[in-house]
Amino acid sequence: MMEYRVVILGAGHVGSHVAMALASGGVCGEIVLVDRVPGKAQAQADDVADSLSWMRRTPVVRAGDYADCADADVTVCAIGKPRAPGQTRLDLMADSLAMIRDLAGSLRPYPLRGLMISITNPCDVIAARLRDELGMPRFRCFGTGTLLDTARLKRILSEQTGAPRDTVSAMVLGEHGDSSSIPYSCLSIGGKPAASLPGFDAADALRRTHQTGMDIIEGKGSTEFGIGHATAALIGAILSDAGETLPLSTRLDGEYGLTGVTCGVPCVVGRHGIERIVELPLTDAERAAFMASVRILKAYENVD
Repeated sequence: MMEYRVVILGAGHVGSHVAMALASGGVCGEIVLVDRVPGKAQAQADDVADSLSWMRRTPVVRAGDYADCADADVTVCAIGKPRAPGQTRLDLMADSLAMIRDLAGSLRPYPLRGLMISITNPCDVIAARLRDELGMPRFRCFGTGTLLDTARLKRILSEQTGAPRDTVSAMVLGEHGDSSSIPYSCLSIGGKPAASLPGFDAADALRRTHQTGMDIIEGKGSTEFGIGHATAALIGAILSDAGETLPLSTRLDGEYGLTGVTCGVPCVVGRHGIERIVELPLTDAERAAFMASVRILKAYENVD
């Protein structure tokens, strides 16, 4: 995969950690950082590059500009303001929308031949707006969605039950945020239903999945490592064309009986982006929780 180029728009906490995770994981051959603050992208690129001197494979890490996006295999939108203590992701919407419109204007002279992955919060709504602004197909422009929520859920379930994380099969659905839902009937640990294991606590798992991000922000000011590695893992799955199933935020077009809303659902990914959406067999209660999250997102998707 060393021939692939990834461009990261926004060289702040999140963008720089996406770059670091890509570089340390040997996911691609070239990482380009772009930022509107003079000198910031170059400084972050140099810092990441310095860390690679003891690696066998060293990708090119450099600063660039919007023109680099035209030939990128993957472009990552990591612009935006971090959440402050007490803020929800949806509280960031007005500022993020203004930034996304400005970004789209800067990108229009350079039509993207590759994929666009959006991290900017509120993730689901901004992924939808960015896709519309750029006029890209739904399976080529999408958000990280509930990928980080799922990573947190796996950690929580491992801590509850003592099982290794790689034995936890779980996904979070809906909003990347406080209304996300967990389809417990589809959750297993070591091939067994999670409910059959000592220590499993469904209510605590959901509460902590919702709260963990804010706990991190209150403790250190921002989240960065988790989303950085989650995004790098997603890009690795795409570029390896492995057909891995990951929870991402994409527009639904009949899946789950919904049309026109962008939210986190399981997606099979490959070299050309999302290949298909997986429809999980939800119980009535799980579907109700998922739909409650969808209704919140629908209320925000048309807000200007």
